[in-house]
Amino acid sequence: MGVEEGETPRSPEAKLGMQVEDLWDVQEPQLSPTEKLNACFESIPVSAFPPAPSSQFVEIRSDTSLAEAVKLLARHKILSAPVVDVNAPEDASWIDRYIGIVEFAGIVVWILHQSEKMEGHTAFDLAMNGLEDNIGPAVAAAAGGMSSPRFKSMHPDSPTATCGNFFETLTNSDFYKNTKVGDISGSFRWAPFLALQKANSFLTMLLLLSKYRMKSVPVVDLGEAKVDNIITQSAVIHMLEECAGLHWFESWGSKKLFELGLPLMRTSHIIKVYEDEPVLQAFKLMRQKGVGGVPVVASDGNKAIGNISIRDIQFLLIAPEIYKEYRSITAKNFLTAVRNYLEEHQNESPLLNRMVTCRRNETLKEVIMKLDSVKIHRIYVVGETGNLEGVITLRDIISKLVHEPRGYFGDFFDGVLPLPANSRV
Repeated sequence: MGVEEGETPRSPEAKLGMQVEDLWDVQEPQLSPTEKLNACFESIPVSAFPPAPSSQFVEIRSDTSLAEAVKLLARHKILSAPVVDVNAPEDASWIDRYIGIVEFAGIVVWILHQSEKMEGHTAFDLAMNGLEDNIGPAVAAAAGGMSSPRFKSMHPDSPTATCGNFFETLTNSDFYKNTKVGDISGSFRWAPFLALQKANSFLTMLLLLSKYRMKSVPVVDLGEAKVDNIITQSAVIHMLEECAGLHWFESWGSKKLFELGLPLMRTSHIIKVYEDEPVLQAFKLMRQKGVGGVPVVASDGNKAIGNISIRDIQFLLIAPEIYKEYRSITAKNFLTAVRNYLEEHQNESPLLNRMVTCRRNETLKEVIMKLDSVKIHRIYVVGETGNLEGVITLRDIISKLVHEPRGYFGDFFDGVLPLPANSRV
């Protein structure tokens, strides 16, 4: 793994790591290791980051149905994709060509809101009626703000939100099949979306992926008016894994988790679902709390037995043999059902095979190796008896790599990247 000093790099990521190494060696000696890393990453443009694999570089047309969008994201094993406006002229600038980024999270929020509307008309629905008459229910709901991951349900314990026949009804409905990605564009983050130009620095990109909570950052080619690359949190973790052995990486990665203040979240604040709770409770929690995954814990304590991530809702939408059991299926049985489904379809998924865990006294390097080897977004910190003590996400790791200098972004969000007059950020 990684690259040793004096060795020819075996990957573009390792080559990039050696570029950081060269910059690291010439930094002023009085600088702290963190200040040195900040200076190194500020000196490297994002254009140097290796391109995303072609299989993961997918654009979705705005007239694609939600059903097909879910299948595309699942097939390519990605969480999000840029949405191209099919009505944009051929010579449109990039900012007019794209209307946003569609994410599993946005679709999940939209779907769960539809499930709650089955209860009957709520005050929220009544408030939306005026909008719906003019622009359609999906757009009205998005305009009303329901599509934010932090939208709080007006009736969060809605039984239909954990009722199985909803998914069977939804996936067979013309409503689901005919609703277009463009119709729920209000659920997208950033409008149209925040993108980097090739000359922007690595430091800017790393801060957006950590402090500013973006899971992926598009890089645009202004000349061709299109997205040239998409840099994800996972891609950054893979780059770090490839840099093992280099001085700058080892000085940072050899620290133990507890020395770096990880995990960030106290045990009492961990959002979790018990094994005997309805599995849709897990997805409801992700929506309400704005998180991408939750641990499944044993009903008689705090021992972690599995993980459910936001992308796993795909199995409620593409696998009838699973969602038909949803009237009673529990979180534990969901994990078993999906594992069986994957084995039957020869589509192995490390995410559902086992819960990936670590201890507080492991090094950051060890954790990075684990996360990259199975391509997942979170690792759970457990004690000697297997009890849950914390969770560490890719964002947490990247946040320990760099810090934001005072006034670093300035008016970056306001004026550097122009936004349409009617956009909402």
